[in-house]
Amino acid sequence: MSKIKNLITIMLTVMLAISLTACGVSKSNTGTTDTVTNSGDTKAGDNILNVHFDVEVASMDPQIATDGASFEVLAAVTEGLYSVDAAGTPILAMAESVDKSEDGLTYTFTIRDAQWSNGTPVTANDFVYAWRRLADPEVASEYAFILEIAGIKNAGAISKGEAAVEELGVSATDDKTLVVELEVLVPFFESVISFPSFLPVNEAFFTASGANFGTSPETILSNGPFMVKAYEPAATTISLAKSPTYWDASNVALDGISYQVIKDSQQAMLSYQNGDLDVATLSGEQVEQFQADPEFNNIMAGYLWYISPNQKVAGLENVNLRKALALSYDKTAIANNILKDGSIVADFAVPSLLATGPDGKDFRETADTYLNTDKVKALEYWEAAKAELGVSELKYTLIVEDTESATNVAQFIQNEIQTTLPGLTIELQSMPKKNRVERLQQGEFEICLTRWGPDYADPMTYLDMWVTDSANNYGFWSNAEYDEIIQSAKTGELALDLNARWEALKVAESIVMDAAVILPVYQKGDAVMVNEGVEGIEFHSVGINRIYKNVTKK
Repeated sequence: MSKIKNLITIMLTVMLAISLTACGVSKSNTGTTDTVTNSGDTKAGDNILNVHFDVEVASMDPQIATDGASFEVLAAVTEGLYSVDAAGTPILAMAESVDKSEDGLTYTFTIRDAQWSNGTPVTANDFVYAWRRLADPEVASEYAFILEIAGIKNAGAISKGEAAVEELGVSATDDKTLVVELEVLVPFFESVISFPSFLPVNEAFFTASGANFGTSPETILSNGPFMVKAYEPAATTISLAKSPTYWDASNVALDGISYQVIKDSQQAMLSYQNGDLDVATLSGEQVEQFQADPEFNNIMAGYLWYISPNQKVAGLENVNLRKALALSYDKTAIANNILKDGSIVADFAVPSLLATGPDGKDFRETADTYLNTDKVKALEYWEAAKAELGVSELKYTLIVEDTESATNVAQFIQNEIQTTLPGLTIELQSMPKKNRVERLQQGEFEICLTRWGPDYADPMTYLDMWVTDSANNYGFWSNAEYDEIIQSAKTGELALDLNARWEALKVAESIVMDAAVILPVYQKGDAVMVNEGVEGIEFHSVGINRIYKNVTKK
């Protein structure tokens, strides 16, 4: 260990001892790997990679999962047609080869010789079944929209109830041959279908598992580099072991992965310093303490953190009120003084470093910025909103997940809003991420600090969220002009002209921002400690955050 790490170890040990004594927390609850007794030998000294999460895994059902932690574990145990390489470029995985038609509208995949962890062969039918599940309105997947983004034939009609799921443009001509038909050319098609929502599901296994599918090692089937050894919903530890049935097992060096959910960053860093974690995420003051350490890594992530106002709540339908809120808090202070992890101010709906346009430039390079912090202007909007609403004061509850960084940001925003906009009161309600997401999905909130991570490398991964009746349009906003632009960019005239499409997406972003549909806060940076003996972790700002297939641990 470096000298810096030794000094910090002493400091953190003393601080944590005081904290645990005061809170009455026993050592067995610290989240270190010695509490994982049912997953084999998982001490950091073994060939097990010990990884820190600050939130629980919400779902191990690929067609139901919606969060980054779930996607990361799903991608470790299940493999789709494509994965991505270290640069984020799609590479063949369960597909051994692909043949593209001359018009670019038909993809014929040959499924490689591979097995599920129960010895059953992986077949083209596993993809047909999974993708139909994703499309099925009765399943009500939050990610059903991504089939239409991928351009798959009849996906839109199925979502509207105008076609049966059997009409989805995916079919198996035999066990090894999968045919995918598109309605329009989609330049990023291979990138989209590398996303976890497109992972295969074995129908017989799913049927046998019933309502328990994806809730335990016995009801999770693997065809990827690792298999689940210990897991239950909302668990604070998840144990994976190398899968002996994986087609490329000879190139997987790790014996397994142990995930540990530790929400307190001080506790997580003590576990890292003790050698019980190989990968840990820093927050706040820790970044300054550790940034000189050779094991420190700063990575720009694609996650956009923003406040979502529910426009069905009285007052929040008023655009002047939403703009007052959006301009009232100091984003620079949030990024530089609270997070300190490489996060940057977000004055946009589409993050930087997401996608390059036909001009060869990043989307943000040629797009405008919006809703920049301006407390004087915020007060003017607040006065206008009060006059229009006929009120002198308002009170709203801001829901936030119970992670340390999100809580710190929410508390700062609360104070900023109440100071900048006299008469506007913000109450905070903290809860586990899973509950926050459920509240958003059910529309049972007033305002919420939330985030969205990019599923594929195109601005549409954000902009499609705010079309009328989108499952991810949590604020219930609707704009006919906006809907028309997005639909045309997906399947209409704009989809046929890449330059016109790119410019139209900039217009779409301006419509969302001018209406303050969301109130952007910051684009996430990740400050991560990685044990010096660990190599080969692939960090990505799009899709799956971290991939471990090629990791080695000394």
